[in-house]
Formats: sequence, structure tokens, C-alpha cells
Amino acid sequence: MGIYDRQYARDPEEGIHLSPPRTMTVQLVVFTAVVYVAQLLIPAVTAAGMLSADWMTRPWQAYTLLSYGFLHSTRDVSHILLNMAMLWMFGQEIERRYGRREFLTLYLLAIVFSGVVWSLAEWATGGPQLALSEDGAEATGWPRLLGASGAISAIFVLYALNFPYRKVLFMFFVPMPMWVAALIALSFDAFGAMSRSGNVAYTAHLAGALYGYAFFRYEWARGDWLRDRLDALRGLIGKRRPQLKVHAPDADDLLREQVDEILAKIQLHGQESLTRSERKILEKASRQYQQRRSR
Repeated sequence: MGIYDRQYARDPEEGIHLSPPRTMTVQLVVFTAVVYVAQLLIPAVTAAGMLSADWMTRPWQAYTLLSYGFLHSTRDVSHILLNMAMLWMFGQEIERRYGRREFLTLYLLAIVFSGVVWSLAEWATGGPQLALSEDGAEATGWPRLLGASGAISAIFVLYALNFPYRKVLFMFFVPMPMWVAALIALSFDAFGAMSRSGNVAYTAHLAGALYGYAFFRYEWARGDWLRDRLDALRGLIGKRRPQLKVHAPDADDLLREQVDEILAKIQLHGQESLTRSERKILEKASRQYQQRRSR
């Protein structure tokens, strides 16, 4: 296959083309907006997807650890507007930095992690209380959570760690370095979590920020770490089983396909978006190429 036969090296066709948004950031914004419309039309969507602090007593509702992150308050449209504006502003550059797959891993796991930490904190320090339900009626029960704020906090902190001196408009008005804006936001969330005031899940915000830091600092929080461990586990299982003789594609062909995919990713998102495992694949291909030239 020549270089000009590869998809990323072809010139785009002329004319109008209808296609879904290519970036994962925009896809998440669109999906969340669609879910919000469903919430407005079918109130049961909100009731079924919200995360209750006592979900542990009903394990079959564990799915709400993820679903709550795509729901927003139908009584306050600023809830979804602010979250999606933050996702669009900071998410696209983080996606270019780490790639689509890593970005989606970050977003989804930050939702789950924030939900777990929030529910454990509410379980340990709170209990059933009087609160307003989504339809505005007063009800007594365990606190419930909805919104993408935990995942947004993770992206916000990760952006600050990658671009600490980049100027941003804090609260959309005040210009300041990104690290200062992040410090102010974290301080505000910490104060809110300690005072337990208002109707904002500050604990979920802090949990999301912690996950963003872990994603930046520790390899175990990255999607490639999980894939490496699964590959290692499959290797151990494979050693215990008798080897079956089956037809498989040539190793060089598989490596060549992987390299093509990585080159296409570099073309779209830049070299900085590569994961550790993808860099190892390029290094392996480079070594094989050098060995063949030296023969």
C-alpha cells in the first residue's frame, strides 16, 4: 500500500457532506443534549438515571453510577449550559493531547469515580433528608445526584496541569493564568464540601478533580494501563492452556496495520496524542525496519 492510498493522505471530496462530529468532545456534548431533550419530554428518564446515595442497598441500580453523568436539572437550564460550555472549551484540547480513546476513558471513569466518592461521603456523613425533587416537590429521602460536573472537574484540572500558564477568562470575565483559576475553583469546592451548604455536590467536584490529577500523574489511571494489564492477564491464561493451531494473520501485516492507524492519529491529533503503548508499537516497527536494512 502506497502512502497516497492511505485514508489520511487523500484529498477531501468536494461538495456538501453530512457526517457526525469527528471529535469525541463534540459527540459527548451532542449526546448529552439529546439526553436532556429526552428528560424534558419523558420525566421518567431523570428518575431512572439519577444516582442515589444509597444505591449500594440496591446493587441492580449500579448503572446509575454512569447514567447520572449524562443527566442535568430540568428546572435550571444553566446547569447543562455551563457544564457543556466547560466541556467544549477545555475538552477539545485535552482530547488532542491524549487522543479520542484516552479522552473517553477519562470522561467515563471520572463520572463513575465521582459518583462513588460522593455516595460514600453522603453515606458516611448524611442520611435521608428533606429536599426538592426534580419536579419541585418536597420529599424526604437519600440525596440524589445528576450532572457531568465531576467529569468536567477532571478535565478542568487536567487542562490546568498540562497548560498551567495559559491565560483563561475565569467566570468568563476575569483573565488569569490557568493554575490560578484552578486553585480558586478547588478552594471554592473544598469550602462548599466542608460546610455542606447549598444544593451543589461539591464532593463530586473534588473527586473529579482528584481523578484528573491521578490521570495526569499516575499511569494506572490511563486507559493504556488497563489494556496492558488485560494483555498480561490474557498472556498468563494462554500459558495455562494448550496451544491451538489456528490460522492467524501474519505478524508483519498486523504491525503494519497498527502503524497505519497510529500515523493516521498523528495526522489528525498530533504526536503528543500518542499513548505509551502506541509509542512502543512505533519503536518496534522502527527496529524491525532498521534490522531489515542492515541485512
